[in-house]
Amino acid sequence: MSAAPNTFAGAALDRVSARRGDADWVARAAADPAARALVTVGGEVVLGAGAAPLEAPVGAVAPFEGTAPVLLGLRDGHALFAIEAAAPPDGGRLASLREVAPALSQAEGATIAYATALGNWHRTHRFCAACGAPTEMREAGFQRVCPACGAHHFPRTDPVVIMLVVDPPADRVLLGRQAAWPPGRYSCLAGFVEPGEALEEAVVREVAEEADVAVDEVRYRSSQPWPFPASLMLGFTCRYAGGEPRSVDGELEDVRWFPRAELVAGDAVLPPPLAIARRLIDDWLEEDPA
Repeated sequence: MSAAPNTFAGAALDRVSARRGDADWVARAAADPAARALVTVGGEVVLGAGAAPLEAPVGAVAPFEGTAPVLLGLRDGHALFAIEAAAPPDGGRLASLREVAPALSQAEGATIAYATALGNWHRTHRFCAACGAPTEMREAGFQRVCPACGAHHFPRTDPVVIMLVVDPPADRVLLGRQAAWPPGRYSCLAGFVEPGEALEEAVVREVAEEADVAVDEVRYRSSQPWPFPASLMLGFTCRYAGGEPRSVDGELEDVRWFPRAELVAGDAVLPPPLAIARRLIDDWLEEDPA
């Protein structure tokens, strides 16, 4: 298995978690002429010249209502912020994170994904889940506090298990297809972890719910931040233990076995390289089938 991080992981920042509560320090960091802010709008990235993510002076972009610049961390000793704006600033254009990621370095992709995830959270959590009152940002954007009832809210990440079902004796893997995907594309099975459920239990349950097969030998492989809008993909392999695959809950249009030879020959349309699903499949293909 490759040791390289997945796309959207590996941001080369000092997150300075201990300084976020020091409002004076954060203000000085924002006033540094070398401080910059990545700008997002509604979950999309604002691009500047050369189709690169726009890095604006911190005070040059108006944040979305109820938000403020969020301190991502220090880069080369200077503060880097994220701003969720209501509209792109003059000269900027919007692009999806999926669109820009292939052209970015590992660290750049991870940093803009980090900014996007926080922007998504602030845009959709401006009101208290306990009482409905407007909340206020604290800790340089890593907390929202309700002045009405005192509730504290923190950026959320939803865990999702994504798993490659392998059948070693037959040297094949089980993949599924959603109707909304490009024609012919198949990928790993996946699903959200439910309350009171261990990750390994979620893998077994989701495979049974989506494909009506049993699995065992659940093994963790790697993880990937996935800010669409706020997930963490937890990648596993698991061994086929019985049953005839079929689409059960209507989430998948089709589910079927793919022999190694078919995938090696390129006869299947697989997920793009930026997805952890592709990483799981490629890692399996690189393993010795013996």
